[in-house]
Order: sequence, then C-alpha cells, then structure tokens
Amino acid sequence: MHKSLRNSKLLLFIKRKSELFLLKVSQNVVFVFFIGGSGMKLAWRILITMSLFGASASHALVSPKDVNTFTLDNGLKVIVLEDDSIPNANMYTFWKVGSRNEAPGITGLSHFFEHMMFNGAKKYGPKMFDRTMENHGGRNNAYTTEDLTVYTNWFPSESLEIIFDLEADRIANLDINQQVLESERGVVTSERSTGLENSNWRTLSEEVKGAAFRAHPYSWSVIGHQSDIDNWTLDDLKNYHKTYYAPNNAVMVIVGAVQTAEVKKLAEQYLGPIAAQPAPRAIHTVEPAQTGERRVYVQKESVSSPNIMMAYHVPATSHQDYYALALLSDILSSGKSARLNQNLVENQIALDTATYLPQSFDANLFYLYAVAAKDIDATKLEHALIAEINKVIKEGVTEAELEKVKNQRLLSLYRTLATINGKANEMGTYEVFFGDYQKLFTAPQDFAQVTVADVQRVAATYLKRANRTVGVLGAKEDSHENDF
Repeated sequence: MHKSLRNSKLLLFIKRKSELFLLKVSQNVVFVFFIGGSGMKLAWRILITMSLFGASASHALVSPKDVNTFTLDNGLKVIVLEDDSIPNANMYTFWKVGSRNEAPGITGLSHFFEHMMFNGAKKYGPKMFDRTMENHGGRNNAYTTEDLTVYTNWFPSESLEIIFDLEADRIANLDINQQVLESERGVVTSERSTGLENSNWRTLSEEVKGAAFRAHPYSWSVIGHQSDIDNWTLDDLKNYHKTYYAPNNAVMVIVGAVQTAEVKKLAEQYLGPIAAQPAPRAIHTVEPAQTGERRVYVQKESVSSPNIMMAYHVPATSHQDYYALALLSDILSSGKSARLNQNLVENQIALDTATYLPQSFDANLFYLYAVAAKDIDATKLEHALIAEINKVIKEGVTEAELEKVKNQRLLSLYRTLATINGKANEMGTYEVFFGDYQKLFTAPQDFAQVTVADVQRVAATYLKRANRTVGVLGAKEDSHENDF
C-alpha cells in the first residue's frame, strides 16, 4: 500500500466484511470516504500508517526531518519548513504573552498591543505597515489569547525581505505615543461593549471565569476590565512592550517557498540586532483546588431563552490527560451525532450546545454550554447537561464513538497540514503549548492511544460537582431576586 500511494492519482478500495473504504490521492491531497459500515477503526489505522510512513509524496504530509530550526544570539527561535507547493510563504510570530501575564490595573494590555503593533514605528509610520505589505502582495492578521499574542503574515516568497524589515521595525521601534493610546483605547472600549452585547457566550464566560478562578490571572477576560482600559498609561505600555516583545520571548515559524539559508541570513540581518531582555517574571500562581460547586446568575435584556455554562478545572495542555479530554469534548459536541446534539437538541431541550477546551500553559477550564429551547427553563436544561456528564462517568463511552472522533481529529489535522498556513500555525502551536514542534508529528499516535477507559477516567476525575462552576444567563424580567 505504501508504494502505491505514492502515485499522483490513485483510487484505492479496501474491503473488509461489509465495510468498504475508498482512499483517493489526487493533486497531492488525501481524501477518505466510508461506504457502508462504521469503518472507523480500519480507516484510523490506515491513516496512522500513512502518517508514520509518509505515504504519498504530498506536501500535506511532512515529517520532522523536513523541518529546520535555528536560534539567534538574542534568543529568538526560528522554525522553517521549505514548501514550494505554491510561490508564497507564511510567517507566524508567537509571542508568549497573553492575559495570563497581566495583573490588576493593567488587564487587557496584551490584547491592546495586538492593535498597537499595526500603528506605526520608526521606519514605517502610521498605516504604513499594512500598506507596505499590501503593496508587496501580502496581508496579515493577529489574535490574542490567555497565553499568547500571535501575528501572521502571508506573502509572495519574493517579498520575504520586506516582511523581515517590517517586523524588525515594529519590534524594535514601535511608536508608543499618547495620541495613538487614546485612539486605540476608544477602539478597544467599543470592541468590549459590542462583544458583551452581541455574544451571550462572552457575557456568561466572563462571569464564570471570574467565579471559577480565585487566584490565577485566567480569572479576567482577554480584553480586560473596563476600568483598567480607561487608565492605562504610556509607561504601562512602554514597560510591557519592552518586557514581552523581546526576541527571547518569541517563536517565529516560516513555511513556504523559501530557503532556510536565506531565512537565517535575513533573520540575522534584521532581527539579530534587537537586544534580548531579562526573561519575564514567571507566573507562579497556582489556582487552589475547588472544593465545592460555585454558581453565578447573569441578567441581560436581550436574552430570549436561558443559557447555561458549566466550567470544570482541568490540567494544562502539556498534561497527558489533554488527549482524552479533547476526545471527550468531541464526543459530547462534535457533529450531529455527538451526544449533546442527539440528546438535547434533537429532543428539543436545547437550541444549541457546545464544549470548549482551550489550549493553555496552566491549568484551565473545560466548558459546556447550552441554549434552552422554547419553553425549557434553566433548571431543566442544567439537569439535562448534568445527566449527560453523569452518563459518561457511570457508563463510559463506546468504542465506535471514540473511533469516530479519533478519525475526525486526524482528518482535521490532514486538512490543516494541506496548506502552508496550516503547517505554520500547527508547528508553532505545538512548539509553545507542548514544548516541542515535533509533538505535532506524534499527535496521531497520542490520540490513537486513548482508550474508552481513559475517557471515562478523565470524566470522573474532572467533571464532578465539587469541581464545577455553573453560570445561568437569563432575561432581566426572569430575575430570581425574590425566590428565597
């Protein structure tokens, strides 16, 4: 099978009992179709084999030997994957700074710098970063999380040098002035209020996080508290930029039609002169174990039916239980056949359901969320969610369910790795959260090793009443203030 899969176009049929599988390798992309029967376990093994042995000459399938790394004298680690599938390249810069690194008084600064970094520096002034990149065929974006601020650039490979020049200018010489501060302060304030108004998830999660975390900085939202946004100073910004936007606090990933030698030369030329800084102070706060259920009730005029959010403390992403927890999340909410959809949505208890397991440096939360269907009150919805969790704890999950979500995970990974953008993002993500980009290449095996017993164990260990915080979002007219 390995040799034949290297053909540029191939239809491969595999028959086992009543199960028929079709693997198609066309234009360097692997597609898997299931025709009859569950087909999950065999398909999983086929794809694992393809992963381990590098089946197909596809650019979508890479191995650790294809990746090159180097570290500049100032501490910046650079990961390079040469991929000439298209004449473009991606540059992802993962700055190890998020709301986790803030403190009361300066919450929201990490997200604020996501705005500031596009507002001009010494060589490229206001609005010139975007204009220059666009003039050279590129575009960009950025995002901020509890742990990271990530900047992304997509561009023709021939523009690699100008991208390095742009990045070096804003890292070393960002223009932090009062006028820009006030302008962007207003933008962030508007973003915060609009987000809370438009998103019930955001409104509820902000309160749930605040109740679930008593000590750790995950307790506040990434966008920060409004009173802090109102009172940031220039010194706050300058100190934050100097501390966290130092080259020794970042990982840069470049994937595309580039040569490692050229990347290294440009990195040394443009980024090498930027001085390293003392390592930021480590986050040493550990959230104390929760010993009893916590509850919050939130009122909002625009809510048409109750929303329920449950959050359970779980370990950091680097913990071995991450894989079982991620698959449990998928079993509960991934796709129409997921348990919450089948048992709550299909039975008209909920209009919508979701789970969320963030990747994070420190112990975080496993979220469940549901919006009540018509004429369903908050109590009935909450009991239905709890019943689904208790069912997993008491009865476990089936082999078929587990194989299905394993397949989904692996297929999603292959789809992601089919693009240079996906390769760059995934390698950087594994580097920062799992400690080594090479963990990306063992992910199929790490998920494959999870058993139904593992899923039941993590549910019983973490999804228990004493470890959860429950948030209820309801309309103002449904106030329970006179219930007791």
